[in-house]
This record gives sequence, C-alpha cells and structure tokens, in this order.
Amino acid sequence: MNPYALLAIAILSEVFGSSMLKVSNGFKRLFPSIGVVIGMGLAFYCLSLSLITIPLGTAYAIWSGIGTALTALVGVIVYKESFNLKKFLGLVMIIGGVVVLKLSSEGTS
Repeated sequence: MNPYALLAIAILSEVFGSSMLKVSNGFKRLFPSIGVVIGMGLAFYCLSLSLITIPLGTAYAIWSGIGTALTALVGVIVYKESFNLKKFLGLVMIIGGVVVLKLSSEGTS
C-alpha cells in the first residue's frame, strides 16, 4: 500500500481516537473508550508501516501537525469550542511547518 495512504489512515485514526477522548469522560464510558483504543492502535500501526518508506521526521511532522489541525477543527465543529484569529494563525503555522518539512525532505528518502 502507498505509504502516504497509510499515513493518511494513521492521521484520520488518530483524530478519531483523540475525538473519542472528549466523550469517554475519563475512560468512564465504555464505547467511546473502546473508540480511543481502536483509533490510537490503528493510528500507530499505520504510522509504523508508513515509516518503512517515509523518513521519521517527515512522517511524524505530517502525522502530528495535520492530526493537531484536524483535531482542533473537530473541536470547533463538533464540540462547539471557540475559534478565533489566534487559533486560526496557529493552525496555519502548523500546516505551513509541515509543508516546509515535507519540501525539505523531497528526494532524500
């Protein structure tokens, strides 16, 4: 399978697992807690498979950066958390940093 497809699955799984943390109520609710374990387990498994091809720094930057940005957006959209200019600029900087790291690793894998 394409390593970037595996990385995308890892990102989406991590976002799902992180989002389930919010509703697990400190692991007191069974099904959201199971969602956390499955989401994070799949995320780390797919991340580990993507690392066979993608350099560690690049893969981790993409995984954590995009995962952070998407999780923040889930918080705003699903859980009605506040969104302001500072949060927007922070997300833009995270995504910009991921892009720069990806561009800096082109041709080095």
